[in-house]
Amino acid sequence: MSPAPGRRGRIPLRLRRAPVPWDRQAPTWREAKPSLIADALKRAQSRPSGNWYVIGASRDLPPGRTLGITVAATEVVAWRDGEGRLRAGPGACPHLGAPLRDSPVRCGTLVCHWHGLALDGGPFAGWEPFPAFDDGVLLWVRLDAVGGETPSERPYVPVRPRVRDAVEAVYAGVGRCEPEDVVANRLDPWHGAWFHPYSFVDLTVTGTPGDSPADSLDDYGFLVNVSFKVAGRLVVPVRARFTAPEPRTVVMHIVEGEGAGSVVETHATPLAPDERGRPRTAVTEAVVAASDRRGFAVARAAAPLLRPLMRASAGRLWRDDLAYAERRWELRDSGRFPG
Repeated sequence: MSPAPGRRGRIPLRLRRAPVPWDRQAPTWREAKPSLIADALKRAQSRPSGNWYVIGASRDLPPGRTLGITVAATEVVAWRDGEGRLRAGPGACPHLGAPLRDSPVRCGTLVCHWHGLALDGGPFAGWEPFPAFDDGVLLWVRLDAVGGETPSERPYVPVRPRVRDAVEAVYAGVGRCEPEDVVANRLDPWHGAWFHPYSFVDLTVTGTPGDSPADSLDDYGFLVNVSFKVAGRLVVPVRARFTAPEPRTVVMHIVEGEGAGSVVETHATPLAPDERGRPRTAVTEAVVAASDRRGFAVARAAAPLLRPLMRASAGRLWRDDLAYAERRWELRDSGRFPG
């Protein structure tokens, strides 16, 4: 078993002295009560979103480019104006419906490639912008007609390290499921060491929402002791907290151990259904890693090399977790879901 996550040495790696084989680890199915996960999901869904939806990564929309996405049934186009500010609005040209995602941006102005209608981000010729927000890591758009909630001025961005002091990377994937299936996956920490043994070992859930009457999902959440596998018996033990600040977001904060303060944010955005009418959801996962170790400055300098590795690691996990989410939706859709 690896040392307690609170003990920090000069080297973050630990050696598992008595590793337990995958098939001999303690079963977690009794602890992972369907009613507890369902209640956590219900609490998450009761939180306000202000009608904000994540549409992509900040780095993926440089000046001069467009981003096109259909959130639920609403086609959205986004780009940066001449000052680098995020602009967003309906993705169909108000003139004859051209797909604006395919139109060029010239000096911060989006120019329709069908008939030259030029949009600077303000209302024009029947085109009305959507509120948009760039938090430095992710891009958000507010769609009041889709969300149907009381709108908020800004999205509920989780507390995270300052980008300039961290290394960030964003993974994007799509699953055939609904946002609640993605959120439910993240609110089931018990599956980690069983479903992802290549990444997680020695996982113990030490606290759950509702452990006391004063607890709530947003200020307590799930507390988990877990070790991240590095190679062989080498691991990095941490303590993590999972919370849901809004209905389509689950955040993992590292609260003790190496990288304390780092976050992994999982955002679920409903997309247009597929050709058979089945729901589709975009998963956008932002990893914002920080450390107070002196050597972390080297990691920040090597960020361009680290980001592809971080995305690849997230992608491996999400190949499994999207299968979990898709299976959950399939069972729900057919009335066979046991939870």
